[in-house]
Amino acid sequence: MNDDWRVQVDFRANGVADALHDRLDAKELEHDLSEAFQDRVIVSRNGTTIFLYAGDQAQAEKARVLVLGLAKEDGEEVDADFRRWHPESLEWKPVDEPLPEDDAARFAEHEARVETERRESEEQGYPQYEVRVNLSSWSEAGVLAERLRAEGLQTVHRWRHVLVGATDEDAALALQEQIRAEVPVGTEVVVEANLKEIQDEIRNPFAFLGGLGG
Repeated sequence: MNDDWRVQVDFRANGVADALHDRLDAKELEHDLSEAFQDRVIVSRNGTTIFLYAGDQAQAEKARVLVLGLAKEDGEEVDADFRRWHPESLEWKPVDEPLPEDDAARFAEHEARVETERRESEEQGYPQYEVRVNLSSWSEAGVLAERLRAEGLQTVHRWRHVLVGATDEDAALALQEQIRAEVPVGTEVVVEANLKEIQDEIRNPFAFLGGLGG
């Protein structure tokens, strides 16, 4: 099964992270670039932290060994945090925590994530999700926005577009279905992470690290 594994390496200084990131880019030239595209390791960087994303555990382990070896060559002692993506909880969790194997376990992990989203929406003061509605005219969008505000929903009206806040993914999907039933057929109604959430997840552009396929 092809899923998502991540190696996170933290450095003490930007300069060290810069140097290793450059070396990882250069390493691509030393490997067999005939590897299938989907088998590549993706490298990204955020400040003093470097992330390596892989499609399976063996590939991620090879990436971890490589980055630790390069850091050691530079005289840097670093730790590499090794995690696996859980699609129900939308979290990177330790590799020894298995994915849920049945419907009940998947449901429990999903419900725990939704509860966390609701709590974070309340604590942070902005919704975790938005439902974006793209209408055909300013007046049409204005009517929808007023109606949703009257229902007590957090709503922003900009030109032909209406954004409606939702505390969690389940609430956003339910709101999406509600709005689709109220607007003309063919109107684009999409669920997105809140812009603030998107900004928090921004990383430097990805690079591909070749030759680490299984």
